[in-house]
Amino acid sequence: QVSKMFGTVVVGVGIAGLARIRDLMNPMPSSPSEHLKLFGFVSRRSFGNIDEAKQISLEDALRSKEIHAAFISTENRSHEETIRMFLEAGKHVLVEYPMALSARAAHELWEMAEQKDKVLHVEHIELLTEEYKQLKKEVAGKDLVKGTLHFTGSVLDETKSGFPAFSGIARLTWLIDLFGDLTVTSATREKQKDKNYSRMTVHFQTANNKPLTWIEERGPGMRREKKINFCFTSGCLEDFPQAPRSSVGLFMQDQNLFAKKLLGQVSKEELAAEKWRILRCLDLAEVIQQYCEEPEKIYS
Repeated sequence: QVSKMFGTVVVGVGIAGLARIRDLMNPMPSSPSEHLKLFGFVSRRSFGNIDEAKQISLEDALRSKEIHAAFISTENRSHEETIRMFLEAGKHVLVEYPMALSARAAHELWEMAEQKDKVLHVEHIELLTEEYKQLKKEVAGKDLVKGTLHFTGSVLDETKSGFPAFSGIARLTWLIDLFGDLTVTSATREKQKDKNYSRMTVHFQTANNKPLTWIEERGPGMRREKKINFCFTSGCLEDFPQAPRSSVGLFMQDQNLFAKKLLGQVSKEELAAEKWRILRCLDLAEVIQQYCEEPEKIYS
């Protein structure tokens, strides 16, 4: 039995792209990742080689019969176009979140992947952290009364990263994964151009009509951190549960999951649940953006 190998290319070599190259070149022993073989990387900048990995042109990556899958680690703004090119070329795709900056594009790309019978996998390392896994255990089976998730971080260039509901979709993913489907009841955004400051506040309701708030706040020198305050009938959770450090890096865990999908080792139920979650979050991100960008309603 010859083991099935999938040739891969990494597109974009920012922080994530470099992590991808490193992980593809050093797969975890006897993990699904051993079925991935890095053929090279694509970048607009000229590098020559990174470690043993060689730089190849986008055209060659799309045309090559030896490349079966692309890891897309470009800026958010170009995800949609890059996914489309690789799907059209008949390649499987792994892309960093958010997969696109509009819900319509995301649905179209997903449909395209299904028509071509290709795996479209969106990285969600925020669900793979030990901190999150512990939090999920802690929340399981409890009845929510109300909750808030407040994220702070440094300034993002929105022309590249998109509207905060999309660039911050990791937070939305947490809320949906923890508390089930949500409805947006209102969303506003405050911007101070001169201070390079932005704060988006979103109010949701759970299926049981319980209120949840998501605040995404960014400004110069703001520490990257998440604060939670989830109140249940049994009491409030204001700190993250203590979690051990994982021995396996987050990108490696994600890469193993992608490889499992390529090898057909992920159940239809899991794939369907994941598809629902990803597209639902993007639909909600779009609703949030529309709320925030509506001109103030004037009540006479």
